[in-house]
Amino acid sequence: MEPLKDKLTADFYDFEALLPDDERKLLVRTREFMQNDVKPLVNENWEAGTFPKELIGMFRDSGLAGLPYEGYGEHKPAVSHLLTGMMAMEMSRTDASVATFFGVHNGLAMYSIHSGGSQEQRDRWLPEMAAMDKIGAFAMTEPLGGSDVAGGMRTTAKRDGDTWILDGAKKWIGNATFADYIVVWARDVDDNHVKGFVVEKDMPGFVPEKIEGKIAFRIVENAEITLTGVRVPEANRLQGIDSFRDVAEILRATRGGVAWQALGVAIGAYEAALAYAQERQQFGRPIARFQLVQDLLVKSLGNITASWGMLVQLARLQDAGIFKDEHSSLAKAFVTSRMREVVAWSREIFGGNGIVLGYDVARFFADAEAIYSFEGTREMNTLIVGKAITGQSAFV
Repeated sequence: MEPLKDKLTADFYDFEALLPDDERKLLVRTREFMQNDVKPLVNENWEAGTFPKELIGMFRDSGLAGLPYEGYGEHKPAVSHLLTGMMAMEMSRTDASVATFFGVHNGLAMYSIHSGGSQEQRDRWLPEMAAMDKIGAFAMTEPLGGSDVAGGMRTTAKRDGDTWILDGAKKWIGNATFADYIVVWARDVDDNHVKGFVVEKDMPGFVPEKIEGKIAFRIVENAEITLTGVRVPEANRLQGIDSFRDVAEILRATRGGVAWQALGVAIGAYEAALAYAQERQQFGRPIARFQLVQDLLVKSLGNITASWGMLVQLARLQDAGIFKDEHSSLAKAFVTSRMREVVAWSREIFGGNGIVLGYDVARFFADAEAIYSFEGTREMNTLIVGKAITGQSAFV
């Protein structure tokens, strides 16, 4: 298979050539869409902390939503995990906030319905979501609960005839200020098991409030949600979710997607630094000719290449249906740590210009901190892997 003529400078080992031709074309389409249509909106809205609503229509026209779900997206059959991972990488390479908006909708929300819903529920919600006529959100994290949410979920659900009454609060919920369907996770007070509910935005008692003052992911509209006596019909309870073990199946898949996002941020920062080093003149020559600058660039490329190789194999395990929690956890912990190094080294190459938004690297540097923390901290993912390799649990 011939390598892509317009492949990324960071793709040192030509990983994109592993995709079949039809999927490679979709990846290039994603790249062109992000660079030509999305990038011009990024810095202005990142600085203002605003989400440009026109993005929804732009993504709708792109036809990129719903591709992982056979029968619901534009591409049939469903595309590979390797492609969806590289698409997440490609989106984050332009901007991690926009990639997160899309990932929450196309990944967390749609995958929850596809994986945990009945066939009737999939047919009811996914076509509109694949067309991006309706936008999704995923509400699990709580104001007082993060890593312990599995056993300590405070949001409750009480059965009342053909409806459920939801009470509680959620925090850091992307897209929630404007989403049409919000997948809310709550603890059934009768059996103490976690269940999933699709809350529609106009249901009384559902109140999202945008979180202000963030230093990362400033385009994402994260919200704190209060649920006060929200009545949700039994028809909106995800029929395939009976406990947090079922929820963990969803998180296992989406955690790998976050690792791909981290790779994209690392690549975006590295590419910016490489271009800057070739243009910036000091002592009468480009700083790319200095040994210490080359050292930073090569270390960054090594991190990117190692991370990409790990994620390629993770995608193969997913496609084979044999990947486990510890596989996605190791990828998330490792790749986000390597990303953190790359964005720091890349910002260093810019010197003082590295803190100016117009050079892009400052945005990658800041957004890396959010990716490093969500979908399981490095510490929690490390302990998941530690349990798998030792047979001993170091956490409750």
